[in-house]
Amino acid sequence: MEGMLLPREYGYVALVLVFYCFLNFWMAAQVGMARKKYKVFYPTLYASESENKEAKLFNCVQRGHQNSLEMMPMFFMLMIVGGLRHPCACAALGVLYIVSRFFYFKGYSTGDPQKRLKIGKYGFLAIMGLMVCTISFGVGLLRGGEPRTMF
Repeated sequence: MEGMLLPREYGYVALVLVFYCFLNFWMAAQVGMARKKYKVFYPTLYASESENKEAKLFNCVQRGHQNSLEMMPMFFMLMIVGGLRHPCACAALGVLYIVSRFFYFKGYSTGDPQKRLKIGKYGFLAIMGLMVCTISFGVGLLRGGEPRTMF
């Protein structure tokens, strides 16, 4: 597209962000099914163990999704900004983050919170990599250089 300021590879960043949206929809559906299964109805956010013998199982599903929602703004910001200079690296790190988030959620949903970190821990490495890409973008701008694509 003529006159466009974004690098062509930025399309990967956009696609990865949409991929995360699909993961978020899937996690929300899992929480909805868990609400039915464990009889935890809206507006209750977390089940009380004194009222529901399966509260821990539901709460683990809910927390897996809630933790992902809490991280989403930071993930999106780092992808969008860091991807301006490093679109391919950010897209690859984004895919790593999404895959690790899927396993984080699946592990948490077992009812044993420790299982969330077996593969889910790699999401933190992806976030750190995205931070490096975003810092690189910021430093490049401050040095007066063009925010050109590096990789």
